[in-house]
Amino acid sequence: MRSLPLSGLSFRDRGVIVCEEANLKRNIDLEEAQELILSRVSPTAETSVTLFESLGRILSRDVPAGIQLPLFDKSPLDGYALRAESTLDASCSKPAKLAVIEEVPAGTVPKKFVCLGTAVKVMTGAPIPTGADVVIKYEDVLRENDFISICKPLRSGDNIIRAGEDVAKGERVAQSGTRITSPLIGLLAALGIAYIPVFNKVKVAILSTGDELMDPSQVIQPGKIFNSNLHNLVAACQEMNVEPLPLGIVPDQRQQTVDILDQAVQLADIVITTGGVSVGDFDLVPEALAEMGSTILFRQVDMKPGSPAMVAEKNGKLIVCLSGNPAAALVTFELIAAPVLRQMMGLRHFMPERVTGRFKGHFDKASPQRRFLRASLLPEFGNIVELTGEQGNGILKSLLNCNALIDVPAGSGPLWDGQEVSVVLLGAGQRVH
Repeated sequence: MRSLPLSGLSFRDRGVIVCEEANLKRNIDLEEAQELILSRVSPTAETSVTLFESLGRILSRDVPAGIQLPLFDKSPLDGYALRAESTLDASCSKPAKLAVIEEVPAGTVPKKFVCLGTAVKVMTGAPIPTGADVVIKYEDVLRENDFISICKPLRSGDNIIRAGEDVAKGERVAQSGTRITSPLIGLLAALGIAYIPVFNKVKVAILSTGDELMDPSQVIQPGKIFNSNLHNLVAACQEMNVEPLPLGIVPDQRQQTVDILDQAVQLADIVITTGGVSVGDFDLVPEALAEMGSTILFRQVDMKPGSPAMVAEKNGKLIVCLSGNPAAALVTFELIAAPVLRQMMGLRHFMPERVTGRFKGHFDKASPQRRFLRASLLPEFGNIVELTGEQGNGILKSLLNCNALIDVPAGSGPLWDGQEVSVVLLGAGQRVH
């Protein structure tokens, strides 16, 4: 079913949009909303960064190993490299006595060949000299001048790190769509890879609408509230390692809303707004989107909180409009905006992970509409999940320690202690699980 161009809408009753076509997607399922917008985005363009700049970025190509690791057989400790055959009959009463013919520090190459009855002193990381097949610890021998004594037979291959046993030449060490971590950076450095192909950082313009909003740096005025949504979403984007472009507060004036949205589309890869998407007299975002020639993809999602959410498209860029209620804004950000951002980043896995949990406590309300409850999942206790506090749309405190959402199907009754529930993992919750 095709989406409705907002330019095909008319306005009446103080700017409330009235659909002139029957196929406007309204009050759709969350999964339909996700599919609709995910099908319209792709990863950003590719660039190259240094190892120092790469942490948290997303690989845009598979990375093969150009060399093997280790490059050569080497010693894992300070000791002596020799032929195990030289110690076949060694014992405390009749130790094997070997001549030390060379010393090889790490970073140098052995020059002598090890034959029966000889040994080479090697330091940790030094190459194994030709002819040697075992290394004995420095403290396990008795040295007198240029000779060492060994009191037990040695086994061929002991204490030798073989060439290529860590990484084979040509092996794929990292896959496109992988987030770069510090261990991966270390491995790439060991392979001599100095520049890494990654996707460009996603630029996200974020703005809040509403005459009632004030910046936290200001002195509060009667009837006003501090704007938490802008700071919350900017921080959420920073945690994802996308680049937020905070555009501040937009008053409830249509032309200003149009102007700032136009500016946001030009500046960023995607736009996120909060507030102004319901059906009140001053909910001007839908009207502004129409005036700027956007195409509406859907309006309202059948879920609580965050049902007023809507998404439009302008010049191939999505404009994700979330509720102004703080909890509703963050929940819909996690369920609607975050998967889109992860796909634009180039991540292979962009949908939030789901697990089955066991509910601890009580939630006495029935859920005629699909509901997402802010919760804390405790995987260390067998996926016990409990609410983080009150669940009202404007409650901020329950977002603290919230690493999961309980997905309560429409038509459900109250939740009881011990009930099995479906859990959507968020940010840090996914990493912990």
